[in-house]
Amino acid sequence: MAINQKILPAIRNMKDFEKLLESNYEYLVLLDSHISQLKSLSKTTKHHGKKLLVHVDLIQGLKNDDHAAEFLAQEFKVDGLISTRASVILTAKKKGLLAIQRLFLLDSSALKKSYSLLEKTKPDYIEVLPGIMPPIITEVHENTGIPILAGGLIRTIDDVERALDAGATAVTTSRTELWKHL
Repeated sequence: MAINQKILPAIRNMKDFEKLLESNYEYLVLLDSHISQLKSLSKTTKHHGKKLLVHVDLIQGLKNDDHAAEFLAQEFKVDGLISTRASVILTAKKKGLLAIQRLFLLDSSALKKSYSLLEKTKPDYIEVLPGIMPPIITEVHENTGIPILAGGLIRTIDDVERALDAGATAVTTSRTELWKHL
């Protein structure tokens, strides 16, 4: 599965979810949610011809581990999983879901540890946070060859453009004003 859009809208509330169902976006990222909402959200997303990428670490009522990943794949038929956890990414890949490894690159030590993690998980995409570090986006992409999603602290169209120019495939953002661009 290839993500062919420059903006990946990240949903934080139901009003935004409903708005995005009528949008041209194929992929939607579900951030904050409760496990009791997932079945309905997944069915509605599929009904509207959309693909749902679920951030496992932010689902209330669900532990972010390999069992949760398996449960999401089997019970809710989501299209992809985003997580900081290696076990979630490995399970997502095993189940044929899009696997997005989320990395918080706060310093050189975190970057070094991330490279080791990526060798183990080999995700389909890497989400680099914060996404406003063009040189780091370029470096991670060049060192791994894995497509990059830039997320976190993306506030303006200039931030989006800089991330894309640095080699990001797309930008994840919950800023609704950026959804109408690109």
